[in-house]
Amino acid sequence: MSIKKVDVLLVGAGVMSATLGKLLALLDPSLKITMVERLSRVASESSHGLNNAGTGHAGYCELNYTPQQADGSVEIKRALAINAAYEVSLQFWSYLVEQGSLPSPEKFINPIFHQSFVWGEENVAFLRKRYQALHPHHLFEEMEYSEDHAVLREWMPLVMAHRDPKQPVAATQVKHGTDVDFGMLTRKLVKAMTKHSTFDLKLGHTITGMKQFPDGRWHVRLKENHSEHSKTIEAGFVFLGAGGGALPLLQKSGIPESLGYGGFPVSGQWLICKNPEVVRRHTSKVYGKAPLGAPPMSVPHLDTRIIDGEPALLFGPFASITTKFLKEGSVLDLFSSLKSNNLKPMLAVARDNLDLTRYLITEAFKSHSERVASLQEFYADAKEEDWELASAGQRVQIIKGCDTKGGRLEFGTEIVTSQDGTLASLLGASPGASTSVQAMIEVIERCFSDRVATEHWQEKIKKMIPSYGESLDENEELLHLVRERTLATLGLEHRAGKLGSKPR
Repeated sequence: MSIKKVDVLLVGAGVMSATLGKLLALLDPSLKITMVERLSRVASESSHGLNNAGTGHAGYCELNYTPQQADGSVEIKRALAINAAYEVSLQFWSYLVEQGSLPSPEKFINPIFHQSFVWGEENVAFLRKRYQALHPHHLFEEMEYSEDHAVLREWMPLVMAHRDPKQPVAATQVKHGTDVDFGMLTRKLVKAMTKHSTFDLKLGHTITGMKQFPDGRWHVRLKENHSEHSKTIEAGFVFLGAGGGALPLLQKSGIPESLGYGGFPVSGQWLICKNPEVVRRHTSKVYGKAPLGAPPMSVPHLDTRIIDGEPALLFGPFASITTKFLKEGSVLDLFSSLKSNNLKPMLAVARDNLDLTRYLITEAFKSHSERVASLQEFYADAKEEDWELASAGQRVQIIKGCDTKGGRLEFGTEIVTSQDGTLASLLGASPGASTSVQAMIEVIERCFSDRVATEHWQEKIKKMIPSYGESLDENEELLHLVRERTLATLGLEHRAGKLGSKPR
């Protein structure tokens, strides 16, 4: 059996692996990097245009990032962190556009107003408190708020059409929100890397085994799909960025840090508008409040998307229960992930989240009419015949051990690294792709710590991400400088009128 030696092995051809690969290639062009993907195309799973929200998650409109506390206050720490992290992504993408490694920005990112919309006195009170907590902070200083029906008809005409004028409503908006085609972004990043002889892309290959040898290097066995031919890649560093498939691979690695982790898979579906007249009338991302018991990925939103260069109007996602970890996965994925070390946390989470399970089952058996009825709470004039159902992606929420309950369900993302820094894995879902650059910088800091500490790498990272090592949350002047540059470089200022305020 042939053995190929590389410095870095990236498992999964999604936005995380592509981002990490590009960062490392820029920091050290001599690194030999191989990317392995089970499917036949780059960005076909979680990074595909229909398999994620397409929102540049910055905390502007996503109400689940600002939970209401028992005392009635609104917690904004997570929204601040996500906003600052997204600014890191915008800086890196701006640098790549300037260097010619990414194409014209409109190919993968577009400006679109980010809006939150609620109705009912209790929800209006919540949104008002949220605005009052966020707006004074410089990260959110451009947020607008209104409870005026006339103003909101200007902001979101489709949503406000034929709405009861006596109904209490409220909305916020930020004009420099973004829509990101993460599939296109990923393909462009990988295409740029394939131009270099030190990078190798292997599509249609499945990982069948992993073993670390005494010298610290990993031997990873691959099997070419639809063939009995297998090969081994020897790598000094392995990154498991395979979306829902990362957990089984992490378990396969056998590192002590993988023990106790489990996964709760959730699938999703979108309603997609097929009436071009309706699509033209809505040009924003409008997020509402998630139903009681719903996972964060199920926060309902009606929004314009630009997928492969074409505008689309989506509503959802509608969550559903599943045992698959990947859209192109197996119904046995969940059962295969059960191990002696994670069985207790898994059972504890199953016991403590019966409401979530019931919600997912209910969602799965909804009829088309019932889904359209949910849409009509946002868009009263929606007609069944104008909308069709499409499958969205799979997400695997993290399950971890817990001293008090035995196990807990996590709805964020988490980086797991081996003690020796030779292997890293990304688990979880939201906010995912939007914060990919900061997440992958963290992987580099953990696993290439000796090289990150050098002046050479520090200078390179600062060139790519000018705010590196400083806090955008705390440094208002730096944020303004960074944001002015990224909005200009990515063309988000100049194109804001195209998708933003007025229906076309």
